[in-house]
Amino acid sequence: MSENCNQSCSSCSEDCAERKEQKTDFSEKLHEMSSVKKVIGIVSGKGGVGKSLVTSMLAVTMNRMGYHTAILDADVTGPSIPKAFGIREKASGSEFGLFPVKTKTGIDVMSVNLLLENDTDPVVWRGPIIAGTVKQFWTDVIWSDVDFMFIDMPPGTGDVPLTVFQSIAVDGIVVVTSPQELVSMIVSKAVKMAEMMEVPIVGLVENMSYLTCPDCGRKISQFGEGKCEEAARRHNLKLLAKMPLDPALAALTDAGRIEDFQGGWLKEAADLLESR
Repeated sequence: MSENCNQSCSSCSEDCAERKEQKTDFSEKLHEMSSVKKVIGIVSGKGGVGKSLVTSMLAVTMNRMGYHTAILDADVTGPSIPKAFGIREKASGSEFGLFPVKTKTGIDVMSVNLLLENDTDPVVWRGPIIAGTVKQFWTDVIWSDVDFMFIDMPPGTGDVPLTVFQSIAVDGIVVVTSPQELVSMIVSKAVKMAEMMEVPIVGLVENMSYLTCPDCGRKISQFGEGKCEEAARRHNLKLLAKMPLDPALAALTDAGRIEDFQGGWLKEAADLLESR
């Protein structure tokens, strides 16, 4: 340490043993007119496991429990949340900011598809622009009195999940998986990223876990016995739910009526979030 050290390591080029590295703060402030109590990220290590479905159902489940819920659709290049809720109107704004669109039961939603002229218009943007859009959904949208916000993140560990973890005060994440053997490696990647970013993991949800026979009611493990329980034990995590392949649920989602689903598959997950 130099005799003239002023303890300001960020402005010093000396390579001394007492040097203290300063962490860069990438956090973004919520819009000044917004109020969000809890933020839960829904993540998956790979696509096609039903992450957006779980996001929607968690928001609906907690909405039924009397909480004001919201969904920030961070899957900018594959935004499916508006379709699941049957939202056709576009987001509006004022001089103060953007306003989310409300679903039939009062869930607030913001998605890039609510800003595009046509729902089928592709979002052909590079990573930094996509990440910037997600940050604007946090900083420029007016979220009024939200108890639980669920962030539907794109699969993997790329730009957008990194942006969300660094920019938004996430209270925890739920990892969505499928029953295949591959799940072990995929879960490990998602869990390790969360640990690196110091984000608490609420637990795992295994989707497409089984199919119920319409004739005899027997549960059929169409992909074999799920590996999610083993992965949960390995990482000391809670297995929150095993969700079935349900044709009725798929039909409701395709029809934009996800709020009409029946079933308490995610009730334990909702109770855990409520108690955190």
